[in-house]
Amino acid sequence: MSNITLFSSSNVPAFARNNELSDTAKALTGGGIGQSVKRISIKGGVFRLVAGGKEIAAIDERHLDVIIVKAAPKVSRIYYEGAYDPERISGPDCWSNDGEKPDASIKEPQSNACASCPQNAAGSGNGNSRACRFQQRLAVVLTNNPEGDVLQLTLPATSIFGKEDGDKRPLQAYARFLAAQTPPVNPEQVVTQMRFDTKAESPKLFFKPMRWLTDEEYAIATQQGNTDDAKRAVTMTVAQMDGVRAKAEPMVIPGKPTQAAPKVDTEADEDEAPPKVAKAPKTKPVASEDDEPEVRKSADKPTAVPAKKSKLADIVADWDDE
Repeated sequence: MSNITLFSSSNVPAFARNNELSDTAKALTGGGIGQSVKRISIKGGVFRLVAGGKEIAAIDERHLDVIIVKAAPKVSRIYYEGAYDPERISGPDCWSNDGEKPDASIKEPQSNACASCPQNAAGSGNGNSRACRFQQRLAVVLTNNPEGDVLQLTLPATSIFGKEDGDKRPLQAYARFLAAQTPPVNPEQVVTQMRFDTKAESPKLFFKPMRWLTDEEYAIATQQGNTDDAKRAVTMTVAQMDGVRAKAEPMVIPGKPTQAAPKVDTEADEDEAPPKVAKAPKTKPVASEDDEPEVRKSADKPTAVPAKKSKLADIVADWDDE
């Protein structure tokens, strides 16, 4: 029996179905693996699977169907000072989970409040953009594997804000579209298709409802949204900031030949690599939260080399074999 078959969900005994890592497991794994967040990255305009900070696979489909089971209550912010350096291992210089004030763990915040921060001023980044960028964190499950891993998805400003164009809607426009129905529809009640904007220079997603969930799927999605994994997926923490700029390792898919992963910064922010920025004078106007953020040019735009077409559900199932 292969390792993949041995640890598939259908073979898990009753005593292990609600497993948490034991002290023995933590001791043998170095203690930190239990808090690892498995996620979907959109770096380079390709859906990528990342686990433990390592890229597991990349697929060439331009769309992906998911169920959104939880979302961070507010759009967060993140700021990197200086020029992009692929060798840099440390995390951002400042960030905010609620988009209102810097995280309490930051020793030297850029400001006491995000609204008055010089890095939030128009022109503090490239052109008229802000140096401090927006992010939205989601917890999702794959539609064809709702009982599987809860995956983190971090979206850049270009995928959050903006107006709808036909059935092409950024995240907030998509949520407003669902809410405007009679009766209003919640994102966790439908299958959502994420599709890349092929005309955008940097990774940008549009969202589209595909169908209602079945009663069984909805029960599973509700349960998944209440898990610790979902809570971790939508919260930015100090631990998650460690190694966010680490280089990708070779791609390993259990049971398949090893392929070289594209040389992209899989753990960096899903938006473009941060350019070198200068402090903006406090007299500059502060951009409104409702404004569509500017798109910054990437200094070193990665070239995506999609891997052989893979089924995400199959690959995610294989993660238990790592």
